Amino acid sequence: MEFPQQLTGAGLAPGWVGQRSPPGVAARRHEFGTASASSYLLTVLGEFVLPRRRPVWTAAVTDTLELLGIEHRAARQALARTGADGLIASAKVGRRAQWTLTATGRRLLSDGAERIYTFASETPDWDGEWLVLLVSVPETERGLRRRARTRLAWAGFGSPAPGVWVTPRPQLADEAREVLADLGLNRSVFSFVGGHAGIGHEPDLVNRAWDLPEIAARYDRFLDTFADLEPADDTEALLSQIHLVHEWRRFPFLDPQLPTALLPRDWAGRSARELFRDKHDAWRDGATAQWKLLSSS
Repeated sequence: MEFPQQLTGAGLAPGWVGQRSPPGVAARRHEFGTASASSYLLTVLGEFVLPRRRPVWTAAVTDTLELLGIEHRAARQALARTGADGLIASAKVGRRAQWTLTATGRRLLSDGAERIYTFASETPDWDGEWLVLLVSVPETERGLRRRARTRLAWAGFGSPAPGVWVTPRPQLADEAREVLADLGLNRSVFSFVGGHAGIGHEPDLVNRAWDLPEIAARYDRFLDTFADLEPADDTEALLSQIHLVHEWRRFPFLDPQLPTALLPRDWAGRSARELFRDKHDAWRDGATAQWKLLSSS
């Protein structure tokens, strides 16, 4: 199953969009790029529409996106584009329209939500075992190589050398098998599970497979953005919650969630994980109340 670009790291351009962002968020807006309306729409759908399992009026979505600073026309285009992707479907109710998640949209957003909130849990203990994949993709198949790289990275694998993919979580074998079969590469791969044999240095393997300093820098920016943010009312709670989830949902793509034994002692991901959980819990009631108010009109 191929993920829509908005659901992968490639489609999650970080950043704040509009002028209505809460204080503290807007002040740091220059540090990030501009996220697309479609990407923010998927965050709204996953956070508020998916759990309620009911249709939502067009105005509820466009009003919310406008509060984020996304123009009305762009918001409606995002709805149309997401509908064309087969993730949502519309139905006329008089002169108004409602949108419902399709089976495909519900499955993809449910998978994304599970990954986000599972990712926010503690890193499990590690027994020292690695899963190693040797994946052969012809040089001429550049599109296939790109898709394989995107999908395996999203699953949590790192590549220390061309054609070699590793993870300290052997339980990802089933997910890797599904990805490779979906890409038609299941007959072009070999796999092994085992511990480090003492030849070479395990930390060097980690450093070649993942850019931990860059990931840590992104966590630091996340902490700087949200640590002192305190919404003044339910509207700001809604916007803060959307920004929080929108920024956090890219980390499962960036961070392989390595075991503690393979991470730096002062790893910023631990503090960021705690902050995400605390802020999400603190803002949930106000954000939900404001969403219900917008979606009831």
